[in-house]
Amino acid sequence: MDTQNPSAPSCAESRNAGKNHPRAGGLTHDNARHTTRFTVIGNHLAQHRELSLLAIGLGVHIQSLPKGARVDIKSLSARFPEGATRIAAALRELESHGYLRRERSRIPGGRIVTRTVSCNQPGHHRRTAAADLDPAPGTPAPPKKRAPRKPLPAVPRPACPAPALLQTAADLLAGLRRHDPGLLLSACDTAHLAPGVAAWLERDVSPAAVRQALTADLPPEGVRRPVALLAHRLTALLPPPPPFRGPAAPPSPVPHQMRNCDGCDRGIRSPEPDARCRDCTEQPTPAL
Repeated sequence: MDTQNPSAPSCAESRNAGKNHPRAGGLTHDNARHTTRFTVIGNHLAQHRELSLLAIGLGVHIQSLPKGARVDIKSLSARFPEGATRIAAALRELESHGYLRRERSRIPGGRIVTRTVSCNQPGHHRRTAAADLDPAPGTPAPPKKRAPRKPLPAVPRPACPAPALLQTAADLLAGLRRHDPGLLLSACDTAHLAPGVAAWLERDVSPAAVRQALTADLPPEGVRRPVALLAHRLTALLPPPPPFRGPAAPPSPVPHQMRNCDGCDRGIRSPEPDARCRDCTEQPTPAL
């Protein structure tokens, strides 16, 4: 019969090559072992969920650079085409997630510079410091003793420490940093040195001369402990006291008024109007 059975199975379908088989696409690696010029990068940076792709790439680049390389915005903008604005934003991302930190330090000569520190494991620095302070329970850890601070060197003392004199001395010390940044003093150091400067001012030394004595011929490599250097100079170069000035001589007497001698009419000086000169005084008065 020609009638088709609707319940009969249809013709078998051809098998889809992609069904029930491992995914044909996706990433594969063709790796070779590096023996020179390579950098170990943590997946926490390479696969960071919050950093932008530019920040991740910039972080990888910075970690691959040698010590002392310049990683400021201007240098990175000259190296890459992204521009200063995008590079600055990527640097802020890395800094906010702990991959960069900035530290200020003083270089020889007294100038303060900002250094950029690259961290390949954010938080490692803090964890190490915390482990040093709080060792694991049961671990013998003798307490660390801080080295006692060296006492400040002695300085000369003024004979009359008037408040105005000490304030002038303190102002002079506070202004030394304008002549050399390495002479930046704390409030405690300034208060300690002020009597020594006052002793100089008390000896008729001008503030300019005191400043010159304290700032001249400083070491070219910078001053390691300014308060010690200044205290030494205030003591070793202290000038002698000024010469003694005795009481002022009494004023000379005012000369008497010129008059005419009452006997010979000669001009003489005398406080009395009817005075006589010496010759007339020595001659006897004629009898009338």
